[in-house]
Amino acid sequence: MDIDSLRDDIAVAQKKGLPFIIASCFIWALITVVSVLDISMDTKNLLVFCCACPMLPISWIVGKMLKVDIFAKQNPLGELGFLFTINQLLYLLIVMWVFNAVPDKMIMVYAMVFGAHLLPYSWLYRSTGYMVCAIAIPIVSLALGLLLGGSAVAAALTVLEILFAVVLLRETKRTPRQ
Repeated sequence: MDIDSLRDDIAVAQKKGLPFIIASCFIWALITVVSVLDISMDTKNLLVFCCACPMLPISWIVGKMLKVDIFAKQNPLGELGFLFTINQLLYLLIVMWVFNAVPDKMIMVYAMVFGAHLLPYSWLYRSTGYMVCAIAIPIVSLALGLLLGGSAVAAALTVLEILFAVVLLRETKRTPRQ
């Protein structure tokens, strides 16, 4: 099987990562709730990190509901997709630094890292939606974070992720079946 066939296969098998994007809708909604709580910034930021913890279990549950193997072990590009995800974990070190150095900008930086990590998936899944979101999310997060603060960023990310999930759902319906 050539590389393009493998990319088509994984896009169909994983529905272009739709379970993870749907899970991220829930995660960003949780972050939005945390961001408006009347608690200290340190506690708020710590809770924001905690909000991401259920990402994998939620993705797995959504994957089961959509009949998607979120790991795609039978396709060698599944390992590449996993590597793309691990890459984001390395960038979370920047977010951890911001947690301490500029706490009121942590949600903004977290959102920028989240959005930017989507870029390689645009190649993997042949997805315009991923490309647009990977560029738009960091820009929108930066603008809203500087102008309005973390709550605005979190609320915007919740809306953007819902729209992105709809876009991916439409893309998966147009993806040729194997």
